[in-house]
Order: sequence, then C-alpha cells, then structure tokens
Amino acid sequence: MEPSEGLETISLLELLLQGGYMMIPILLLWIGSIYIFVERILLIRNASQTPDNFRENIRDRVLAGDVQGARAICLQTDTPIGRMIEKGISRIGQPLKNIEVSIENIGKVEVYRLEKNLSMLATISGAAPMMGFLGTVTGMIQAFISIAQEEGAVSPKLLSSGIYEAMVTTAAGLFVGILAYLGYNYLVSRVQKLVHRMETTAIDFVDLLQEPQRK
Repeated sequence: MEPSEGLETISLLELLLQGGYMMIPILLLWIGSIYIFVERILLIRNASQTPDNFRENIRDRVLAGDVQGARAICLQTDTPIGRMIEKGISRIGQPLKNIEVSIENIGKVEVYRLEKNLSMLATISGAAPMMGFLGTVTGMIQAFISIAQEEGAVSPKLLSSGIYEAMVTTAAGLFVGILAYLGYNYLVSRVQKLVHRMETTAIDFVDLLQEPQRK
C-alpha cells in the first residue's frame, strides 16, 4: 500500500478558502503591500537616475559664471537632486544662508515624497499577522463550538480539520507581514542611500558657491 493511498489531498487555493472571512482583509493587505512596494521602488529608481557627470557640469558652469546654463542642466534632470540644486542656483546673488535654507526646504519636500506610504507598508507588516491571529482565535472558537455540539465521541477528523482551518489565517497573516516587513526595510535603505547623495550634493554645491569664479 502506498503511503499516500487513502489520504485526502487539498490544494493551496482550497486551503486558503477554508481560512474564513478573515482571509479577505489579509488578501487586501497583501494587494496593498504589493502596490505600495512596486509604486515606491519605481519612484525611487527614477529619482536616483541623476547623471554621473551632473556635479561636474554644474561646477564648470557656475565657476564660469554661466548661471543660466547650470540652471538649464538642472531643469533637464528631473530628480530630487536636480530640483534642489536648481533652487539653489535660482538664489545665487543672495546671502549664502538664504541659499542653504532654500535648498534645505526643497530637500525636505523631496524626502517627504520619497518616504510617502512607507509608514503604510510598515503598518501592514504589523497588522497582517495580528489579523491572522484574530482569524485563528475566532476559528478555534467556532471549532470548539462544533465539537461541543457533537453528541457522543468526537471524531478526530472533525477536531483536526477545525484546528488546521483556523491556523490558515495565522500562516497567511505571517506570510503577508514578513514580506511587507522585508519590503519596507529594503525601501527604507534605498531612500536613505538617496538622501545621503542629496545631502552630499547640496554640501558640494554650497562649497562651490564660496569658490572664486573663473575670469
């Protein structure tokens, strides 16, 4: 006799469907986490596409006194770094402190755009497992109610099926929560790397304004 002979098999879809109504919000959280991750990773990738020679070109134009040429380069570079430096160039001629403040303000706005919805992904990473546990608890309650209503000896099959169906929501919630947590930390690391580049570029630009222009 084969080991699997006589054993009932169940597909993954059937197993998920037996998780009960709590699988619906977990599924919605899963869809939401995928949307947020894809949308953020595309935005961060586009925001990171500053040309390698951007700083050198800006430096050459500013030192040569070609402010409009430097500003045109920034306008062609549709990235947070380009918008920060463009704002700084547009303030050339004003006190250095005013230029620094204008660059810092644009930087804050750009960082907010980069971090938008990341807190939602972090919330999903914590809420999904808790919803899974809640589904398990309610499922166990229903299973024990069914057992209590049975007359005579309780069938082991009835007991085991009620328990594993209740545990499905826990597994699903943990799955969604873990992936959302990993996605959140990955996006945060990408944002931090980009913010560091923004800060370095801003510092270099401020230092550049203190150098004498070429004759």
